[in-house]
Amino acid sequence: MNADRSGVQRIRVLIVDDQPLVRRGLALMLSLEADMEVLGEAGDGIEAVEQAKRLRPDVVLMDLHMPRKGGVAATREITASLPQTHVLVLTTLEAEQTVFDALRAGALAYLLKDATEAEVVETVRAVHRGESRMTPQIARKVLDQFRRLADRAPKPEYRAQEPDDPIAELNDKETKVLQLIAEGKSNKQIAGLLFLAEGTVKNYVSRIMEKLQAGSRTRSRSRSAPKPGLNPRGAWRGTPRRGRTLRACRSAGCASAAARTT
Repeated sequence: MNADRSGVQRIRVLIVDDQPLVRRGLALMLSLEADMEVLGEAGDGIEAVEQAKRLRPDVVLMDLHMPRKGGVAATREITASLPQTHVLVLTTLEAEQTVFDALRAGALAYLLKDATEAEVVETVRAVHRGESRMTPQIARKVLDQFRRLADRAPKPEYRAQEPDDPIAELNDKETKVLQLIAEGKSNKQIAGLLFLAEGTVKNYVSRIMEKLQAGSRTRSRSRSAPKPGLNPRGAWRGTPRRGRTLRACRSAGCASAAARTT
């Protein structure tokens, strides 16, 4: 965040959308806000990553469906390399998998392009503060996804006890907060209904997002882990003759030797 000559702290924004008309409209809208400054624009994910690394904005307003590199991949790269930069998705795409992919990539908020100007502006401010935001329709999708994950999860007695379980379940309070968001309740209304501070409600929303993202990171690690029985270089674990590769062991007669000893 930079301060202008009057001392007003400005939120530095990068706008990413493949449609020039949309970029100009968003830039004009945000430039009318005294506490915001549009640093630049990008027309696809590759430009978005390049501009973000060069300009280091506070908030990136990110479209998803773009040429060369999409918004999900760009979000993942920006949030990984620039932890102080927060991503707000603004898109027409509302398919469940798209929503989850964007949130798991690190986006703090997800808005559809039918959002009002006031909603966009306020969400930019919230994301800059590090708060997660969900519209009611997005909250319903997230809630349904957690329910499906819970239904598919193995029962506790059969589940491996792992600290980074990819099936991150919501507790009762988080579920209730998400249900109320899906019903269209504001944070203030939720706080009153659940007898919580408004800041606590915001923390619950952030924790829900973190559980989505934690599940994605765990699945990525499991996909990149070596297959059972093989080390990263392809050597077969537990083979005789000091860990030769399986092919080398066979050529040296290890298999026949093993057969003779059994």
